[in-house]
Amino acid sequence: MRNWQSTFSLREVTVMYFTMLATLVVILVASYQAASNLEDPFPYQMPLDPRGNLQLSWNISYPLQNLYFRLLVKDLRYGIMFGMSDRGEFQNADLAILWSDGYKSYFGDAWSDAHGHVRLDSQQDYQLVETHRAPEGFYILFKRPFSTCDSKDYVIEEGTVHLLYGTLDRPVTSLQMLNLSLTNTGVQRVQLLRPNIPAPSLPPDVKTLEVLSPSVTIPGQETTYWCHIVELPKNMPKNHIIMYESVITPGNEAIVHHIEVFECAPQFNSIPEYSGSCDSKMKPKTINYCRHVLAAWAMGAKAFYYPDEAGLSLGGPGSSRFLRLEVHYHNPLKIRGLLDSSGIRLYYTPTLRKYDAGIMELGLVYTPVMAIPPHEEHFELTGYCTAKCTRTALPWGGINIFASQLHTHLTGRSVQTVLVREGKEVVIVQEDSHFSTHYQIIRMLKKMVNVLPGDVLLTRCIYNTEDRDKATVGGFSIEDEMCVNYVHYFPRTQLELCKSHVDEDYLQKYFAFINRFQNKEACNCNQATVTEQFANIHWDTFSKEVLRSLYSTAPISMHCNQSSAIMFPVSMLTESMEDTACAFVPVLNHIHIRTCEDCKGFLLCVENVASMCEGQGNDLATESFYIYYFISDKGAIKPIFKKSYNLDYALKNSSKDSSKTSTCLSAALLNPHSFLTAHFLEI
Repeated sequence: MRNWQSTFSLREVTVMYFTMLATLVVILVASYQAASNLEDPFPYQMPLDPRGNLQLSWNISYPLQNLYFRLLVKDLRYGIMFGMSDRGEFQNADLAILWSDGYKSYFGDAWSDAHGHVRLDSQQDYQLVETHRAPEGFYILFKRPFSTCDSKDYVIEEGTVHLLYGTLDRPVTSLQMLNLSLTNTGVQRVQLLRPNIPAPSLPPDVKTLEVLSPSVTIPGQETTYWCHIVELPKNMPKNHIIMYESVITPGNEAIVHHIEVFECAPQFNSIPEYSGSCDSKMKPKTINYCRHVLAAWAMGAKAFYYPDEAGLSLGGPGSSRFLRLEVHYHNPLKIRGLLDSSGIRLYYTPTLRKYDAGIMELGLVYTPVMAIPPHEEHFELTGYCTAKCTRTALPWGGINIFASQLHTHLTGRSVQTVLVREGKEVVIVQEDSHFSTHYQIIRMLKKMVNVLPGDVLLTRCIYNTEDRDKATVGGFSIEDEMCVNYVHYFPRTQLELCKSHVDEDYLQKYFAFINRFQNKEACNCNQATVTEQFANIHWDTFSKEVLRSLYSTAPISMHCNQSSAIMFPVSMLTESMEDTACAFVPVLNHIHIRTCEDCKGFLLCVENVASMCEGQGNDLATESFYIYYFISDKGAIKPIFKKSYNLDYALKNSSKDSSKTSTCLSAALLNPHSFLTAHFLEI
């Protein structure tokens, strides 16, 4: 038995199945993105583990649709595992493994099943390129296509990727032993695919401002958010920030997880000095008003550049002299005694560019009226920036979005913002199908998106609350939820917030209907908060699906706010959903609930007057009709009849089919547009 302490040549590596290399392959630097003879051919770098033993570097070839990885292992013993999975699980993972049985060494593309058992993949898509030893450690170079058409492989997309890692501290005679031999395993999140945007040159009069932690002693706990207030010089004239980058204290690269710089609200003439935990009860309350994002960095991120036409204002009239630095320390080993002075270096110029850049909030208002039921694997909420708001607030030529920062809290799984023009979704502004609240950076768009007056911006968030027993409401707490996209654009307008929430009157009708349906006394709505009313609901399939329908089709309240926090005239007005897209919008006339002894459930009769968009114009066609739903005692829902069938005939028919409906209804989902009327009930 031996470990890898001597020089390791490629000839010692036996590649399993179809990939076998006997000679070193020269890496074609010319095929990489943004690499030159004077640059590192692997420009993107980050530590994988908190000890800093594993250093990952990578580059991208968009023409070849390949990623090239270089993994430095400072202390390699019997092997290394690297991989990807949907949410960072070691089950159903896509893996590349280098291992030794003590005599020979192997490299292979592998995968793990739902139980975490590892098997070699019959299609070898991780391909070894080179291995060599250097004074700093052992290098492994390999490549992989973005997409492989292999069902066992992870599809690498432009959003967040959850990377897996682990080391082997003993020989492995078969992959079945791998789980018993892995140590120092962990997950790291990163954006592997980046837009191919060359770094612009900086002007000769550029200046720098470093917003740094004041030699903080990193607490010996796993997670710390450290806040520090920085004061700008008095009477600082207006400048334009044109670039920023991280400044990380050497030795802390594996612990400084992400950094943000916020500008405080300009209406405060002073902000108390503070440097301490962001969660401390001793933190001054006014720090909570330092929320205007100036810069955001996370592990693996490169420097951020503004477009040549625009810069972000710093100083001058109407700005704040106070900035809040927030540093997230991820210290899972609970190392004590480390000092840190990390932060952000801002590059700014007094030579103002053509346009001021702006930051606008899209998505949902921070309010408990938007909630996610418990035990939901996939629950979607949508925030609207409506045509009325953009028509009122945007200039004739519109605005150009060049970057965005997506944001949810702990249950968020996916975020997407799309542009709707003339009733059609025309472009995805930003999307992350594997979103994690633990990895939030400002992401450059591949191509700027022009938003015109009258356009609609939809921000959709998908949540998973399978591990929660109560409804998760919208709010500021980390246990609450958000659905936000901070879009960076130019030219700056007065529109700073374009968000929505469901109309509260319709939500109260939902509570009244569900309470009556569940034989509960209705809450006194003048006393009970929305959060308390959600907590009072018994969450079954019926109550969840009606809430889903409410959020999909009920009118919304629009918040169209200026940077001064004054609302545009369209704000807080209830808007029907046909204002955002051509939709089927039912309006309630009557609702009836009937029971029958042999139906094993209820029959719900809904009489509607439906409005349907016709053609390309604004004409609406109306039609009266009935819809019947059979609701089993388990809460499953099944549409029975539409149009003019009478109630007695529907009851009789559902009685004949009771055995079938009682077993198959779990797979039946009601049409949310048709069922909107359930929460229009006048009580």
